[in-house]
Amino acid sequence: MLKTQNNKAWFLVLPVLLLVGFSAILPLMTVVNYAFNDTFGNNAFFWVGLEWFRDVIRSERMHDALQRQLIFSAIILAIEIPLGIAIALTLPKRGVWASLTLVLLALPLLIPWNVVGTIWQLFTRIDIGLLGSTLAALGVDFNLGRDAIDAWATLIVMDVWHWTSLVTLLCYAGLQSIPEAYYQAGRIDQASRWAVFRYIELPKMQGVLLIAVLLRFMDSFMIYTEPFVVTGGGPGSTTTFLSVDLVKMAIGQFDLGPAAAFSLMYFLVILLISWVFYTVMTNLDQEKEEVPE
Repeated sequence: MLKTQNNKAWFLVLPVLLLVGFSAILPLMTVVNYAFNDTFGNNAFFWVGLEWFRDVIRSERMHDALQRQLIFSAIILAIEIPLGIAIALTLPKRGVWASLTLVLLALPLLIPWNVVGTIWQLFTRIDIGLLGSTLAALGVDFNLGRDAIDAWATLIVMDVWHWTSLVTLLCYAGLQSIPEAYYQAGRIDQASRWAVFRYIELPKMQGVLLIAVLLRFMDSFMIYTEPFVVTGGGPGSTTTFLSVDLVKMAIGQFDLGPAAAFSLMYFLVILLISWVFYTVMTNLDQEKEEVPE
């Protein structure tokens, strides 16, 4: 007897689709409208075609911001992914200590972005901040508003403190899903700790590592609140990332057309790089699965 397929469950998704359409698609259409038109107020728009896109592509300001953004995201991934894996490997696998450790690790993830920026902005102040006053007492010339290295180091350490827990929790979940039989086989073969990690744990974590890399790249590439609160994009423009530059263009200068074109290109760059990450890592995973044991 053939079973008839019931697709009525799709109606349960309809409210979500309507909400997404209202909160995401409609604002996106507004941005697209501004990206291809110029306006002088009173809802009077004039078609300019690709003029704003050409201006943004030729802008050295945009090139510099993109370079800073790529460098920042590369540093964040190079630190947080290995560090998250290392911490996950040292965590207890079960018991009260495992639960307590996971709760403590999750605490930084619960803090809003603007609060994180405020905490570190106060933390690094020379007059009242614990870190700033300690460095000053040790004779270290630490100044976020004057030294670009100090500003970059603060933003990197702040992001590592805030988001390494996410990578750790994902890797921990991947480790917990590995059957004990794999470890027993490793003990029988007298495999070293590195061999267990290389041939058992790392391949089994590839799925969660892909998620971790994608999440951390997208978030670090779109970072705005923390550098805006801590450094304001300074000193000069050394920490003016793409998002900060975009907000300055849209709100500070009120160049809505170039800002709209900038935001669309920004979105496409994130989409493209995320697709490349996903394609490369999934292809590597498929190649390993095809290799005979």
